[in-house]
Amino acid sequence: MASTYLSRTVTNDSSNTKATISVWCKRTKSSSGTSHHLYAIQSGSDEVRLGFETNDRLFFYHYTGVAVYNKTTTRVFRDFNAWYHIVVQFDSTQSTADDRIKIYINGVRETTFSLSVNPSSSANSFLFQGTTGYIGCSENINEFFDGVLSHYHLTQGYSYDASTFGETDATTGIWKPKTAPSVTYGTNGFFLKFENSGSMGTDSSPNGNDFAVNGTMTQTVDTPSNVFCTMNPLDNYLQQATFTNGNTTVATATVPYCASTSTLGVSKGKWYFEWKIISMGSAKQHSVGMTGVQTTSASGGQPGGFANSFSYAMNTGNALANGSSTSIGSAANVNDIFGIAVDLDNNKFWVQTSSGFLNSGDPASGTNGITITSASSTPLGNYFVAYGDQNDVEGGYSVSFNFGNGYFGTTAVSSATTDESGLGIFEYTVPSGYYALCTKNINEQEYD
Repeated sequence: MASTYLSRTVTNDSSNTKATISVWCKRTKSSSGTSHHLYAIQSGSDEVRLGFETNDRLFFYHYTGVAVYNKTTTRVFRDFNAWYHIVVQFDSTQSTADDRIKIYINGVRETTFSLSVNPSSSANSFLFQGTTGYIGCSENINEFFDGVLSHYHLTQGYSYDASTFGETDATTGIWKPKTAPSVTYGTNGFFLKFENSGSMGTDSSPNGNDFAVNGTMTQTVDTPSNVFCTMNPLDNYLQQATFTNGNTTVATATVPYCASTSTLGVSKGKWYFEWKIISMGSAKQHSVGMTGVQTTSASGGQPGGFANSFSYAMNTGNALANGSSTSIGSAANVNDIFGIAVDLDNNKFWVQTSSGFLNSGDPASGTNGITITSASSTPLGNYFVAYGDQNDVEGGYSVSFNFGNGYFGTTAVSSATTDESGLGIFEYTVPSGYYALCTKNINEQEYD
């Protein structure tokens, strides 16, 4: 959400001993190390906040001017590929003090806290005051949540645990959302699905408590039920690259051998992804491709420039594979868009531009592809999307990936084509038989 947030005026009703917040969120690296908020509301000295601290711990905080209720987790949340389901259950009528605020993560109740101050018996929550409530920032309109949100519920006067909003998938064992939970919302309650791209603040509860959208909010097909690939900020050589737009835009720094890889890897099947050049440094020794070996070492950050990797070099227009180079295109420019199709069953890859696949390639028929090493023969046993440079000390180079979300940064693709399974939104036509890198496709293609 970056500097975007939602806001709505809340009806004044401070006499509330029960409430529930349930939200799915996916964090980004840029949100780590700073405080950021999932919800905030303040009236005078009374305030409520839910969010992550600078140390990546989750907190739920009440301040009433004379008393503080606070639950701050001991553990931290730094998995930037994961969706977290957070449920805060407030019920001050409970006889046991520790039961008056319960926090659940992915269906499991948190029991260890670095800070825990319980409300007194029958104390009121200050979630419902006659003022503005904010989603995605603090009440001061700062400390923005940078990431993705889904299925956001708030109930007034009703207390629900995590099983009301989520359940364990019988096949995968993964905690997943209930898309139509049986919930009574109360006067100020709401249910935001974020399914209407033209009105992202639409309330899907019976209340019609719509939120105003402030800033530019982009919709994503990445959901808790089907996680799409992003770049992985935890694989960031010397921590020199920066990651934005939900970890899909990567900018390199003025050091050599910047390198990063993706969150999802694949060992077989046929896959497709795209990227767009946002800016170019003068050195331009940058490549996008895939690697089956760690690229975060100074032995070579440019995928394709070393064994068990392949890429397209944007500075030369060459296809690189295992250290060998083949001329298939020309030097790139800012705003150029590329796609890679890779067949890990037959060990070939192709590069697509606005003019079609280079080198007269045809991934659907398997002709004129560049030969690569079998994924099963690589040290990692999988290929991961990789972006890196060989020795670019100029910096100023950045690319935005589209793994199927339909955006390069915050710019929507112009064509909106889908993959073989009807998933993802892409700029160019996806070859027949090729798939977007997402958990649903990986599960079906690799494990069926």
